Amino acid sequence: METISPKVRRSTETVYDIAFDLVKKLKDAGQTLGVAESLTAGGVMAAVTSVSGASSVFRGGVVSYATPLKEKLLGVDGNLIALEGVIHADVAKQMAEGARRITSLDGSQTTWGIGTTGVAGPGPQDNRPVGMVYIGIAGPSGSRAWGPFSFPGGREQIREATIVEALHRLRELVSAIPHD
Repeated sequence: METISPKVRRSTETVYDIAFDLVKKLKDAGQTLGVAESLTAGGVMAAVTSVSGASSVFRGGVVSYATPLKEKLLGVDGNLIALEGVIHADVAKQMAEGARRITSLDGSQTTWGIGTTGVAGPGPQDNRPVGMVYIGIAGPSGSRAWGPFSFPGGREQIREATIVEALHRLRELVSAIPHD
């Protein structure tokens, strides 16, 4: 698990810059994306679809803000939720796997799934502090989660930091895979 220092910024790239680069890399690789979001409430999907041509790679997603939807729509283990709550690395990972599964179409598996879960505030949730975030990514070689991140600021800053981090992490994974 990693924790990002609140004072460290990766670069001056905007959310749009990262999304644009990610869409291009997915397109060049012939890969697709599905998303499952909680605290980001559709922000990852909005960032990706703000890029012209995103429809060639973005399949869709779900905002599972309510805890029962994580189980019903995405297949997150109810026992895990009962034991750990929804702010957990394995929940993020299972959300990403669920996003990949529910956006697969006509025998064509969605290549990548992103899952975001965390606390944007105003107060703690499941005994987790405001700013605690986990990001899951599922892909052809399996799935993993990053976090806990401890993002500073108010709701919007925490959500934006999560969106940037999720898109950045996926861009790194897509870039690392050789393709024709």
